[in-house]
Amino acid sequence: MRKKTQSVAPPRFVDAQSQSEGFRANREARRNVLIEDYVELIADLIDEGLDARQVDIAARLGVSQPTVAKMLARLASEGLVAQKPYRGVFLTEAGQAVAMNARRRHGIVEAFLSALGISAENVRIDAEGIEHYASEETLRAFQTALDSGLKELMARSADIQKK
Repeated sequence: MRKKTQSVAPPRFVDAQSQSEGFRANREARRNVLIEDYVELIADLIDEGLDARQVDIAARLGVSQPTVAKMLARLASEGLVAQKPYRGVFLTEAGQAVAMNARRRHGIVEAFLSALGISAENVRIDAEGIEHYASEETLRAFQTALDSGLKELMARSADIQKK
């Protein structure tokens, strides 16, 4: 006879310290979203052999050129980019490190969502947000699931459901 397991629901209302930590982490992630999006895009443009010009960044992010100019000034003041007249924007070593970390996070989230069977379009859209908010612990769990055969498990599950 199988033993019945009971799941324990988490408390609906957590203590103030835990709730405060959650909101703090979310605010920190929100502060970093734009920085990570910009440096990741700049790295992508450069890697494709293109100049990372304000006009190109604005078009790809769907924002105005003055908005890009303001953000690039912020990134420059934080030591993440260098701008050269008539040449575009380049990442500093610190900017490259931020871009590499953002790409790593993005790749893990995309692979995880793909393994779950999410459509390519929604993987692209959802990963763009989730990558910024998932903790390192969550990303490690995603990677562990992927390394343990999540994609194959999901494929077998889908096959069983079709029968």
